[in-house]
Amino acid sequence: MSRGRIILEQDRFRLTIERLCHQLIEEYQDFSNCCIIGVQPRGINLSDRVHERLNAILKKPKHQYGKIDITFYRDDFRTREKPLVASSTEMDFIIENKRVILIDDVLYTGRTIQAALIALNHYGRPKSVELLTLIDRRFNRELPIESDYTGITVDAYDETYVKVEWEEHDGADRIKIFPRKK
Repeated sequence: MSRGRIILEQDRFRLTIERLCHQLIEEYQDFSNCCIIGVQPRGINLSDRVHERLNAILKKPKHQYGKIDITFYRDDFRTREKPLVASSTEMDFIIENKRVILIDDVLYTGRTIQAALIALNHYGRPKSVELLTLIDRRFNRELPIESDYTGITVDAYDETYVKVEWEEHDGADRIKIFPRKK
C-alpha cells in the first residue's frame, strides 16, 4: 500500500473528537442511565478517547463504559480464509433499559454495527442505541444503518481504503485514504 493521502491532520482530528464529546454532552448531560460501548477491535481507540475526554470535561460522569467483541456475530466470519482471533469483551454491566452509545471508528457497509447490535442483545434490552463514528463512508452502505454522531464524512468508493491512525500505535492521530490494491 502506498503512503496514502492525509485527509485529516492531528489538530483537526483532536478537534473532531472534542466536538463529538460536546455533542454527546448536549444530548446526555450527566449521562445518567447511559453507557458507552466501544466495538472491538478498531472502535476501541475512539471509545477510549471519548470516555477519557468526557471524564476530563465532566469530572464524574455517571455512564458505564464497556468494550464488546463482535467477531463471531458477523455474518461473514465463516467465509474468511484465515481463522479469526477474537478480542476480549469487557462489560461487567447489563444494558437493560439504558441509553447506549455505540462507538466505532469507521461506518462502511454497516455489517460491523449489525453484528454489534446482535451482540448487545446478550446484555439486555436497551432503551435506545445511538451510534457515534469518526468516519462515515456513506456511499458504501449495504444495510440501513447510519451514524447519529459523525466526525467526518468521506465520499470514497470501494476502490479506496480509509485508515484511522492513532498516536499510541502509529505515531500521530490522522486519517489517510489509499487506493485499494487489486
